[in-house]
Amino acid sequence: MSANSRFALLPLLASALVASGGAISAADRPNILWLVSEDNTSNYVGAYGDPLARTPHLDRLAHEGITFDRVYTEPVCAPSRSTIITGCHASSLGTQHMRSTRPLPAGVRFFPEYLREAGYFCTNNAKTDYNTSTSWDHAWDENGKTAHWRHRRAGQPFFAVFNFEESHESRLMVPRPLTTDPAMVRVPRYLPDTAVVRGELAQYYDCVSRADDAIGRVLAELESDGQAENTIVFYYSDNGGAVAGSKRFLNEAGTHVAMIARFPEKFARYAPAKPGSHFGEMINFVDLAPTVLSLAGLALPAHFQGRAFCGPARTAAPEFTVMFADRMDERYNLVRAVSDGRYLYIRNFYPDRPWGQQISFLWKLASMREWALHYQAGILDRERSRFFEPQPAESLYDCEADPDNVHDLASDPAQHGRVVRMRTALRDHMLRIRDTGFMPEPMMIDAASGRSPVVVASDNEKYPLARILELLDTIQLGDASVAAQAAEAGATDPLPVVRYWSAVAALRVESTGFVEALLTDIDPVVRVAAAESLLHRSDEPAATHVIDTLVMQTQRPELRLFALDAFARTGRASSKTLAPVLGQIAASDDFLGIDYYLARVSRLLLKDHGDHDFQERLRAAQ
Repeated sequence: MSANSRFALLPLLASALVASGGAISAADRPNILWLVSEDNTSNYVGAYGDPLARTPHLDRLAHEGITFDRVYTEPVCAPSRSTIITGCHASSLGTQHMRSTRPLPAGVRFFPEYLREAGYFCTNNAKTDYNTSTSWDHAWDENGKTAHWRHRRAGQPFFAVFNFEESHESRLMVPRPLTTDPAMVRVPRYLPDTAVVRGELAQYYDCVSRADDAIGRVLAELESDGQAENTIVFYYSDNGGAVAGSKRFLNEAGTHVAMIARFPEKFARYAPAKPGSHFGEMINFVDLAPTVLSLAGLALPAHFQGRAFCGPARTAAPEFTVMFADRMDERYNLVRAVSDGRYLYIRNFYPDRPWGQQISFLWKLASMREWALHYQAGILDRERSRFFEPQPAESLYDCEADPDNVHDLASDPAQHGRVVRMRTALRDHMLRIRDTGFMPEPMMIDAASGRSPVVVASDNEKYPLARILELLDTIQLGDASVAAQAAEAGATDPLPVVRYWSAVAALRVESTGFVEALLTDIDPVVRVAAAESLLHRSDEPAATHVIDTLVMQTQRPELRLFALDAFARTGRASSKTLAPVLGQIAASDDFLGIDYYLARVSRLLLKDHGDHDFQERLRAAQ
């Protein structure tokens, strides 16, 4: 069944969904409460064994409930929340780029809508950030800082979400007096062990402790209302983080999060394990929506891509789970990962790029600036330097022996079978969900023409995903001479998405004659990739002209960002034509969205290219 036809089934299923819910009395349905902290991996919660963690309320919840040991999600908030709210991997919907505004396909709804139709009172306090232009008005009875289950009708079951920002990455940017002793923290092996880094790690323990206090207040309200025995409580973090090298990156620190669930005695039959236990099944955040509907006794829509791990609809766990990372704020990348709970396989589809591309918001962290400074000074060892250098096309880590993911086992002959098995699992997953990531964002937007990217991704004639993946494996994992031949052949393909990846491949092959013709390709995204490949080698005027032209156009902001991001990686100075345009873009005061990201990367280019009068340039541009 194609993605489009699968999503289109939902309107037919909706009436059956409500009908099945109607057979269940309100008294038999549990309340469901979600407590969501931001940006923290499992080690900051005491229930996971870290003696420095001060989380008494979560630890009590774990004592009375179940601690889930293998829970994974995307390494940044908006794509992760897109997956949660739809029950579909955001990478299957085209909503995987940070602060995306792509619409959802017909038939995909926000899962609380099904609960509301079955009689639940649904509230969200208060973060949405679902990474789509589709309205979520029908998802919530109340959405905002005052939303609360207390506003429901008497006897009405509720689904309530409370989000806690005390542990958000931004809290590290305003130093406060420390409670945690910096001398006691464990510094991840990829970071330099300095006073600055230790201080920020200590501050983050304090941030999570404050989040725990806020969570405790909501749990106290639940008990004072007499609803604790009627409510299944889930705690989780929206993604990993938040000290440098975790959030935004497909390593253990960015994707492996805490989750705890407490089932009152009257609903103990829905729990997958006994109170006080640890539970080791593989869980992905795409499983949250089907699990909530299962606990509410509702049928699961056919388009859901996850499974229910609790309740009547519970099914067996998969062997692997898959995560993704694409554009993070103003910088583009394309990385996919597979975990079995111990081993982590990472497939990097832009092996010419470092993970450590400068991102303005990330660089506000003292730990990030400290790390970058030490790298620039040339005083880091290999394990700490590799973040700032081109990444291998594939990596493998043993997360039990190497939780910081610094010892790559992909080339170990003893791990060859595991690498092949996990690579195959990833490929099967991407084909099954029709992963939209292999269309560069501006190309995807243009092809969709205001519709959901699923429309394009499900059309194998326009988006031959299996053929693209085979080409990338040949170019990036195969013999160098065969890779060059494949790249050159792809450069004349009738499909722009194939020509694009051939232009990207020019960064890795010796023969680049074919890429010069792509500078005049009909598709501007292909032209950008060709220009970047050539500018990495020499100061090519025709390539510079391509970048200048696409940055100066104003109708397609994602294309401007894509071109600027590519140009930033070349290390070239901006032309006399482009420099004043960068100043104008950099002067933007928009806080969110593509315009803000354009301003960030423009400021980066101006600073990195020796513009010591940056503030003066901004004033002149205004």
